[in-house]
Amino acid sequence: MLGATGFTGALTAEYLAAHGSGATRWAVAGRSRSKLEALRDRLGVDVQILGADIGDQASLRRLAETSRVVVTTVGPYIRYGEPVVAACAEAGADYVDLTGEPEFVDRMYVRHHATAERTGARLVHACGFDSVPHDLGALFTVQHLPQHGPIRVRGYVSASGLPSGGTVDSAVTSFSRYGQAATAHAERRRTEPGAGGRRVRTVAGRPGYDGDMGAWVLPLPTIDPQIVVRSARALDRYGPDFSYSHFVAVRNPAVAAALTAGMAGTFALAQLPATRRLLLRLRPSGGGPTAEQREKAWFRVRFIGEAGRRRVVTEVAGGDPGYGETSKMLAESALCLANDALPETAGQVTTAVAMGDALRARLERAGISFRVLQRD
Repeated sequence: MLGATGFTGALTAEYLAAHGSGATRWAVAGRSRSKLEALRDRLGVDVQILGADIGDQASLRRLAETSRVVVTTVGPYIRYGEPVVAACAEAGADYVDLTGEPEFVDRMYVRHHATAERTGARLVHACGFDSVPHDLGALFTVQHLPQHGPIRVRGYVSASGLPSGGTVDSAVTSFSRYGQAATAHAERRRTEPGAGGRRVRTVAGRPGYDGDMGAWVLPLPTIDPQIVVRSARALDRYGPDFSYSHFVAVRNPAVAAALTAGMAGTFALAQLPATRRLLLRLRPSGGGPTAEQREKAWFRVRFIGEAGRRRVVTEVAGGDPGYGETSKMLAESALCLANDALPETAGQVTTAVAMGDALRARLERAGISFRVLQRD
């Protein structure tokens, strides 16, 4: 794995040290051998250390050629991610990351999907809280509905937790590149095939009080609905007419108002270099919430699925979304690609398409719950 000395990378390495032993051989990679040796000693595992540098494409190519799966936590991905994707696509190695950056995912599809299809590489982005619970949760919901008519799914996110410096950097960078992201998305739409005569789309919801949830909801402009819809385009199980809406749900209307103002303010401040630097100083890269803070954090994503007269309510839930569970999801995604019997796929694919039920089973064994709460 690449980036093991960073905050989330170290948590992922800890998880692999505890759960990835046995038949799975894994290694840590990066520029600083001394830092990687210190991490290895702290974890108490005998793993290989590989030299790799984002600025040295030859080193990344060697890394990809000697790996079945390359895991990277080095972000912001729009700044540092493409050389690793390119190396994996060319070498035919599988790739997983934690990105929540739509521009990066769209650009990687345009530039490297065709190569990965040819070599057999599976490029799987967004293998953390963005967007595993939402992608696999939507699939889980659809699997409890008839598939021959229109299906509508709404996802509602509730969570607590604190961001790391790397997460703040990625978010602020994405906000500052709104125009570039729109251009990348348009370019991808021109090159990406459709859903084969099926209708698949996101539906922007409206803010307000939601009686089904008993909470105030706001449309959530993350990468998650894009990932869900791409899974739906690829898999016939989502039916001939599928739509998805994505929200954050809070009980207190004052909190909903504060979230709206905070997001708008952050977006505005990210547009100017001076204020953008100020935002990044609030939580510098390399740090993050303490173990005690992570222990208290939690997430819950509730889905309401409707197909004709059938209605199902499901839930995906776990602990600390940003770090504890994200590192678990990333590590289990890599282990799933390396070890499990999976569908034949290649190119840029989502977790639902590449791994689906196999990854859900792994996550359930690891303590993340997928439940049906109600059937009508």
